[in-house]
Amino acid sequence: MKSFTYEKAQSPTAAAAARGKPNAKFIAGGTNLLDLMKLEIETPQHLIDVNGLGFDKIESTPQGGLRIGALVRNTALAADPKVRRDYAVLSRALLAGASGQLRNKATTAGNLLQRTRCPYFYDTNMPCNKRKAGSGCSAIGGATRSLAVIGSSDACIATNPSDMAVAMRALDATVEAIDAAGKTRSIPIADFHRLPGDTPDIETTLKPGELITSVTLPKPFGGKQIYRKVRDRASYAFALVSVAAIIKPDGTGRVALGGVAHKPWRVEAAESELPRGAKATAAALLQGARPTIDNKFKLTLVERTLAAVLSEAKG
Repeated sequence: MKSFTYEKAQSPTAAAAARGKPNAKFIAGGTNLLDLMKLEIETPQHLIDVNGLGFDKIESTPQGGLRIGALVRNTALAADPKVRRDYAVLSRALLAGASGQLRNKATTAGNLLQRTRCPYFYDTNMPCNKRKAGSGCSAIGGATRSLAVIGSSDACIATNPSDMAVAMRALDATVEAIDAAGKTRSIPIADFHRLPGDTPDIETTLKPGELITSVTLPKPFGGKQIYRKVRDRASYAFALVSVAAIIKPDGTGRVALGGVAHKPWRVEAAESELPRGAKATAAALLQGARPTIDNKFKLTLVERTLAAVLSEAKG
């Protein structure tokens, strides 16, 4: 690990201002960043510890929703009674991720910002456009079993690793951020993560220096909420395919996919197919997919996983 300087942020605006220093990074739980620093994938010169800023509460909003502080730990969020009652898909997604020890440290904002687990991103001997812009994508033409089947580009076929973000996408969450001038901004979760395009190293729509302060959930949508994750082993593994679904008694609802794209994948127009079943819905969700020989099985896996979810929703 390369040497770095360190400071504890005294206020949100001070933290955002410090982020403007050359090659500076925020740190909270550090469950992803510290691993990347040890491998010298991330080499920040300055770390800004935001743990003392107080964004660690879960509160009801006047609109009937829920505001989740950026520093709320994944364990606390999954166990919160209001989350378990009204946003069960979120609780289930969190419990499907990582391990108990990591969930005790990992934060809401950090979960949204965690970086891909593409094996070529982690191998510093291989070119990777996410690690070094313009260097090339070693995954294209390489081992692609776990990688994207839709929303990818000629520059990157990595997937987003977050379980929580998939549930947040199904719930229509909003990410709240603040900059050094104290200006706040609300970013719909649909717009928060970017598709790779020609710049896969730019992963979110956060502006330079912006600090996530909270995530807001709207009034509960109702319906049966399910998160199903298919992976190579029963725990401590990232999704090959995951489905976050909210299904109402009449068969209508919402569905978002994980493990298939550079961001949580939801196509609202495809949700009109839910009453017709998994085959029609999966076809609409994955229209335009570009799988490789190694990962084309994911298309069938999405359909089968969605079928299991819809069957569970019907009881």
